Amino acid sequence: MIRVLIADDQAMVRQGFGALLAAQPDLLVVGDAADGAAAVTAARNLNPDVILMDVRMPVMDGLEATRRLTSGPSGGPRILILTTFDLDDYVYEALRAGASGFLLKDAPAADLVQAVRVVAAGEALLAPSVTRRLIAEFAARPQRNRARPVALNALTPRETEVLRLIARGRSNQEIAADLIVAEQTVKTHVGRILTKLALRDRAQAVVFAYETGLVAAGE
Repeated sequence: MIRVLIADDQAMVRQGFGALLAAQPDLLVVGDAADGAAAVTAARNLNPDVILMDVRMPVMDGLEATRRLTSGPSGGPRILILTTFDLDDYVYEALRAGASGFLLKDAPAADLVQAVRVVAAGEALLAPSVTRRLIAEFAARPQRNRARPVALNALTPRETEVLRLIARGRSNQEIAADLIVAEQTVKTHVGRILTKLALRDRAQAVVFAYETGLVAAGE
């Protein structure tokens, strides 16, 4: 049973998503919250596996709530950011804070249910279209101090190539076609990359690739 917490300042969103998820046999909605501070408190009390987190909320926004919930040694619950069609300004920061993916608020019901399951399984929900827009967002930002590039030495040449393609917004299927290998082989490479670099998921891999300078925005 996947335990879910819904954090959104709109009561209709909380009720609608809650009813939809509660109707699934493998999902249990353990609670909801109307702001980020309440979400942090509820998460610590209710121990959800996945949190649906709106970005723009009163008292404490979803970005700060995400940062607080994922900063512990265990990594905390998986956090799925709820966003509008146009990416919120905070999306890049939410990834850096530890979010595992994004979901459009107007996504079909089946997509919402699948998103919760995907994130609960430890995978990232970062569609190529979102990745490409994230890259554009990154390109518009001032240059940051980059992370330690020595960490990249742990990767094989093929793993480094796969990481570059992930950062450029390629799906596993597209990477497999580019490299002329089986999709399962790509999944294996992705798993090894995450393990070697101590990253939570694909979303964090995209951030890592740009912040270490492995890939430059605009390439």
